[in-house]
Formats: sequence, C-alpha cells, structure tokens
Amino acid sequence: METNYLIIGGGMTGDAAVKGIREHDADGRIVLVGAESHPPYKRPPLSKGLWSGGDEAKVWKNTEEHGAELVLGRRIVSLDPQAKRAVDDEGDEYAFDKVLLATGGTPRRLPGENVDHVVYFRTLDDFRKLHGIAGEGKRITVVGGGFIGSELAAALTGAGAKVTMLFPEDGLAWRVLPADLSHFVTGYYRDKGVDVRTGESIASTDDIDADIVVAGLGIVPNVELAESAGLPVDNGIVVDEYGRVAGDVFAAGDVANYPSIPLGKRFRVEHEDHANTHGKVVGANMAGANQVYDHIPFFYSDMFDLGYEAVGEVDSRLATVETWQEPNRKGTIAYVDDDGRPRGFLMWNVWDKVDQARELILAGEPVGEGAVV
Repeated sequence: METNYLIIGGGMTGDAAVKGIREHDADGRIVLVGAESHPPYKRPPLSKGLWSGGDEAKVWKNTEEHGAELVLGRRIVSLDPQAKRAVDDEGDEYAFDKVLLATGGTPRRLPGENVDHVVYFRTLDDFRKLHGIAGEGKRITVVGGGFIGSELAAALTGAGAKVTMLFPEDGLAWRVLPADLSHFVTGYYRDKGVDVRTGESIASTDDIDADIVVAGLGIVPNVELAESAGLPVDNGIVVDEYGRVAGDVFAAGDVANYPSIPLGKRFRVEHEDHANTHGKVVGANMAGANQVYDHIPFFYSDMFDLGYEAVGEVDSRLATVETWQEPNRKGTIAYVDDDGRPRGFLMWNVWDKVDQARELILAGEPVGEGAVV
C-alpha cells in the first residue's frame, strides 16, 4: 500500500494528526494503522463520564470523516525510515512519504501469574470488561493512587463496588498535590467508603484477596518500533519543536519527548489536551505548516465531588503559593521556581481559569497569593 502520510497509532493523537494534515493538504492519502479493533475515540470518559451514565456513542472521534483510511486490529512491527517502508504484523507493507509515530504507551505491569484476575486499564475494551464486573458488593482492589487509580476508585465506588486502594506513597495524587492536600483527599476517600492503604507495595497480584484487581500505574511509552529503526529514544521518542524525529519521521502525543518552549525543558505528557494539540500541530507540520509547538497543556480530574483543572508543570516537589477560598475545598495553587515565578497552576474546584493561569506562566513574573481568582 502506498500513501503520502502513514500514521502509526489509532488513539486521539493519531486522529488529531489526521485533522492537522487535512487543514493543509486536502487531497493527500492518509493511512492510519491502529492496534485496537476500534477507530479512534476519546479516552477520558473511560474513567469519568461513562461511569455516570454517559453515552458511549459520543466517544468516537469520527476520523474517517476526514478522509483517512483506517487499518484496524493491526500493529506495525517494522519501520525503515530510509527506505520509507513499514510492515505490519500480518506482513502487509506500507510505502510512505512521511510517517508519524503516535504509538502511545502500555500500562505498567504488576507481578503475578493470574492475569485473568487483573485489568490493566487503558482501552475501551478494558472499560467494558470492568464495567460489566463492577456490580453491587463486588470486591475490587485498585493498585495505584495517581491520576487513573484515584478516578477509577471513585467511579467503582459509585457503581456499588467495595473498593480497596493500595499504593506506596503517603497519600493520593502524591506526585501532583501538596502534602497537606494529598492527606486531605486520602481522608476524603476513606470517608466515601474506600479502604485506602498507603505505604503498600505489591509483591504479587496473586496475593490480593479481591474479585478483580485494577492496575492504575501509568504507562510505559511504546518506543520499541523507534528503537529498532535507530531513532533517538529517551523517556519516549525524542522530537524537536515541530514534532520531527528525523527527516520525514515525526512523533506526537504520549510517546513523544518534546521541548516545551515556554517552560524551557523537555516533557512527555500523557493527557488529552496534549494528545489533541500536539497531534494536530505535528500533523500540520507533516503537511508543510512549519508550526512551532508552544502550547502549555492542561489536564483535569474528577475525584468524587472534588475536582480540578491544572496547567503547566504541576509537580509536588516544587514550592507552592496557595490561595484558599475554603481550605482544601476551593482554591488555587501556584507551583513556582526558586524566584517565585509560576511553572504551573492547579485550580481546585475552581473552573474556567486555565487561560488566565497559562498567561501568568508565559509572563514569567513572580506571583503571590490571589494570582488566579
């Protein structure tokens, strides 16, 4: 098969790249190869809205409407950037002018032999399996207290399951939230009926007494194809500010280690906004747009009745400037450098302030209390 643009990966990033290409090339042939049997869909509803009665029909990205040919249930296993050839796991060959690696990541694995006992939550099929299990009184253990683990524990509790959480940190969302807020959220989850067990590492999932174990430990970037092709890899596939790896090879989304122009360092980001914005810019660049990716991505989470939006570098190891309208219930947190300049903001039960926060990051001036109101 010959194509102008080969997109390897069928997630949100691949879909966004199709749309970015189409804005600059109305006629070029686009072929998207995805390992899942489903066409591209939105991932956030899998741990959010679908658990509270959201319509599954609304998750689809409708990629094919933009003139892309979808080859689903296939995985590219060989890539030759010089010859501009790729081969999938059925032996079919693809000749391309330009290629995008949007290969995403694979959930981190836990030790244990009984794999049928564990759901590594990542895909729509994982959601369907877990949703079908999580009835009233089911005993479900969630391993991991980060982004996915905390969202799933809340969703499963809402579905009537008896949920236990296990993780080695001292509190929920420990890598994102300041310690005091993390401890508050941990207590809040316990008040909601979740058996939260901090400071626990897992020797084997076989030792966990539960109907099902759900792993929410983040992902490992899928870099094997890039490595075998001799492309630069370092915590993801290394790209420049245009999403280019080398020559006519590009990478975007979860798998890309990219330079943030506004923040002056490299990141690899696993959230929806980055998948959509980076994918679209890099797709456009494949079609000759020559756009620098200077967006500061945001992300958001729902934790029972608590929730937040965050933008920039939100890392609990950074110093913070906190502004609370109601302690632990409503306020904003600025994550700052040694000079008090904001690197990121977390808006805790405060909404529609992402643009304002982003402007303060870009301004690069020290901030005090009340910077975002």
